[in-house]
Amino acid sequence: MTTSVGSRNDELRRAGVMSGLLRVDLGEVAYDEANTAMTGWADERREGRAPDRLFLLSHPPVITYGRLTPPGELPGLDAIPTVPVDRGGYATYHGPGQLVGYLIVNVRERQSGPVDVVRWVENALIEAVGTLGLDAVRRDTPKGASSLVGVWTPEHRKLASIGMRIRGGVTTHGFAINIDPDLSAFDTFVVCGLADVEMTSLRRMAEARGLAAPSFEEATEAVAAAFGATS
Repeated sequence: MTTSVGSRNDELRRAGVMSGLLRVDLGEVAYDEANTAMTGWADERREGRAPDRLFLLSHPPVITYGRLTPPGELPGLDAIPTVPVDRGGYATYHGPGQLVGYLIVNVRERQSGPVDVVRWVENALIEAVGTLGLDAVRRDTPKGASSLVGVWTPEHRKLASIGMRIRGGVTTHGFAINIDPDLSAFDTFVVCGLADVEMTSLRRMAEARGLAAPSFEEATEAVAAAFGATS
């Protein structure tokens, strides 16, 4: 099942979940470096020393995986480096051509819970994709099935993954949206616990419609605007 954006986005905006964020652009950062820094970012927000922030960046090739990921879903030792993480979700790939967004947000001040935060991220990314002239949807997860959290094409190819953690009322981790990465990297492991998932990118989506592919910079600006993130 797919769900449209409009009414839910309106509800989230009225609830204050989608109000402004401070935008921080970091460029390419090694995953371990960003993961370590994230702990400090969250502490700053928890202690009131910084506002809600959206960090936008990319990583060199790496596969990250949550604690519930079965070993058999990870690639062999000679493949892309793998790193265990404390977020929700299973294994996913990060690399050049993919925009990563780390959200450091105080959900208590926004009076929102985990479900609202995930819907906010899904809907903001769908809005961003729409401003680029492309269509995307979120999907509801059938009872007992593997999670379908993320952003998908109407044909159910996956464009963006979401994995977050809330501790002490503050979110960490966030999302990764494929602009023009090496999609073959996703073939080396089981993505997001979904053995049959097909990953895609904004470039492939645009080319399928005979459109010019958005640049990394254009896609980044669209995502930041959809989140209301400003410098």
